[in-house]
Amino acid sequence: MKVDVLLGLQWGDEGKGKIVDVLTPNYDVITRFQGGPNAGHTLEFNGEKYVLRSIPSGIFQGGKVNVIGNGVVIDPLLFKLEAEALAASGHDLTKRLLISKKAHLILPTHRMLDAANEAAKGDSKIGTTGKGIGPTYTDKVSRNGVRVGDILENFEEKYAKAKGKHETMLKALNYDYDITELEKEWMEGIEFLKKFTFIDSEHQINNYLKEEKSVLAEGAQGTMLDIDFGSYPFVTSSNTVCAGACTGLGIAPNKIGDVYGIFKAYCTRVGSGPFPTELFDETGEKMCDIGHEFGSVTGRRRRCGWIDLVALKYAIMVNGVTQLIMMKSDVLDTFDTIKACIAYDIDGKETEEFPFEINDNVKPVYVDLPGWQTDMTKMQSENEFPEEFNQYVSFLEDQLQTPIKIVSVGPDRDQTIIRYTEED
Repeated sequence: MKVDVLLGLQWGDEGKGKIVDVLTPNYDVITRFQGGPNAGHTLEFNGEKYVLRSIPSGIFQGGKVNVIGNGVVIDPLLFKLEAEALAASGHDLTKRLLISKKAHLILPTHRMLDAANEAAKGDSKIGTTGKGIGPTYTDKVSRNGVRVGDILENFEEKYAKAKGKHETMLKALNYDYDITELEKEWMEGIEFLKKFTFIDSEHQINNYLKEEKSVLAEGAQGTMLDIDFGSYPFVTSSNTVCAGACTGLGIAPNKIGDVYGIFKAYCTRVGSGPFPTELFDETGEKMCDIGHEFGSVTGRRRRCGWIDLVALKYAIMVNGVTQLIMMKSDVLDTFDTIKACIAYDIDGKETEEFPFEINDNVKPVYVDLPGWQTDMTKMQSENEFPEEFNQYVSFLEDQLQTPIKIVSVGPDRDQTIIRYTEED
């Protein structure tokens, strides 16, 4: 067996949580391999709405094993709040969720460092969620981190050492803070974590594959936020691309199977950073309002724009995407004309390659396509698609050279259409 990977191809918020929930009936094990509570996956079904930050989206499917891999960073306090909320709605995680011993812990002082570093940047701030993700990954890379497995032995000593180092840094930044209450609640989160089974996840995942169990790896954020291949420095602190599943779970590259790439029928971005197709007019406002484009974790309004095929082709290339999944197609239902960016104009020269740096010199080159002017939210099969929408899908498949196998026409689990091609 191989591990199938599902990840976002844009700047995050593509709708990964819903699709993982749709796909999980086909898998035995669902895993998270990177990121932390800065990423919120929203799922809607049976009239209820859930936002998952650290917990794999397969938790709603009975009988599935869910694994938080070593590449994830965990805030015990936020994890406790998330798990308790799910338990209150009838989803007890203690017997269905396994946590890697090698996953790193977000400490209270990591949050303070996040805020202090952003404040020090002034107008050049990245626009982080303030959850302490970046400082935690920094400690991991500099070999100063505290891991889940450390909870089991000499934890107080390891915590105090890391906290002391952070306090020295905060003093140097002249940052005023008080973590007394936060630390108290965080320690309660540590006790709560002890209810769960800690595992050597690299052995566990590979044993599942030997046992012929099907495994799905769920990515967080999006490809264009990858620490290496995203729009640096306005990126997250981990590898959000397919290769991150190997390092974040402990599996070899030859164990990767299908790679599902998720994208919206348009583009959004939260926080700072370049966004070539961003719209600053009524069209952008309309996309935001119809699409309810507000961050599931932060509540921040998302910036909206037309689909960027230069960035999308790049994301498909670096991830080795085998199947595409298009989300929020219905948001464009009322537009007369749909635009798609097919190239960048950089200082008067056109290119279809994603450049080293995106700046004000990068201008999108658009083509216009006819809108479908049809409400697709009640549609149940691709046979009901309007001709103009079929043209849009065919155009994207031709440009991207990758099949679009799933189309989402609304937020609910049932508003998901599996497309069938001649190959099927």
